[in-house]
Amino acid sequence: MNSTILLIQLLNGVQFGVLLFLIAAGLTLVFGVMGFINLAHGVQYMIGAYLTFMYYSWTNHFLAALVLGLVTALVLGLLLEELIFRHLYTRDHLDQVLATFGIILFVNELVKVIWGPGTLTLPTPEILSGSIQLTENLKYPVYRLALIAIGLFVALCLYVIVTKTRVGMLIRAGASDSETVNALGVNISRLFMIVFGFGAMLAGLAGALAAPIFTIEPGMGDNLLIVAFVVIIIGGIGSIRGAFIAALLVGVLDTLGRTIATDAMGLIFDASAANQIGPSIASMLIYLFMATILFFKPQGLFPAQGGAR
Repeated sequence: MNSTILLIQLLNGVQFGVLLFLIAAGLTLVFGVMGFINLAHGVQYMIGAYLTFMYYSWTNHFLAALVLGLVTALVLGLLLEELIFRHLYTRDHLDQVLATFGIILFVNELVKVIWGPGTLTLPTPEILSGSIQLTENLKYPVYRLALIAIGLFVALCLYVIVTKTRVGMLIRAGASDSETVNALGVNISRLFMIVFGFGAMLAGLAGALAAPIFTIEPGMGDNLLIVAFVVIIIGGIGSIRGAFIAALLVGVLDTLGRTIATDAMGLIFDASAANQIGPSIASMLIYLFMATILFFKPQGLFPAQGGAR
């Protein structure tokens, strides 16, 4: 693997890591602050992609479609919290898993009814459709660089909100002792609703940004949800900083691992077999990495002390 391919894979890994962070950030807030296992979080990623596609077909303007998609994803997240999830907070984790799994099945079938079972594609915004010369032998798509920049900006804003603002203080306090916070006059139910809606919007943002790169299809968020859970476990449940660092590590490891494993298998098998075996072996790397981290740090790299941080 030459230096150009290595740089491409590193950038692709960072881009994948940024998308993972946008999904995992909302998931770790909901899980860390509210103790709620939401398997349907990947559905919100899928909804963000479909909504952006729908609004783009109406407006023919990517930015307008993105904003409208985020607002709608936020509203849908708040409605789900109000109508369904709020009634599950006091139930045990098995009930939460079963209920949210049912939502996955329902929404996956619903998008098939509305948009059909086939795959959809969203064009790259014209202003970001070109490539930039990074090295003498490497041009990299501007949109992917913009995606990385947006993800890093959101990560910074989210960290500042959670650690430096009054809302962030209430979120951390609510995660530590929700009954005391409620007794002090804070509407903890409304606070949890805001956290859930914001988490849904972050997942929708990830889906909207991923739509011009990946195909839009029913169930597109299911596999990413598993990886997002790996991210928050590695980073430490409830930790924004941990989710960010773990997402980048997992993204780079997964992307580089596929290339390295395929090249390694090419030394043993023919090219066709190596292309099949390599990615299968590479998909195991993030779970081996998680097991290694948990062996030395059972609570993750940056466990949140008394709430999200």
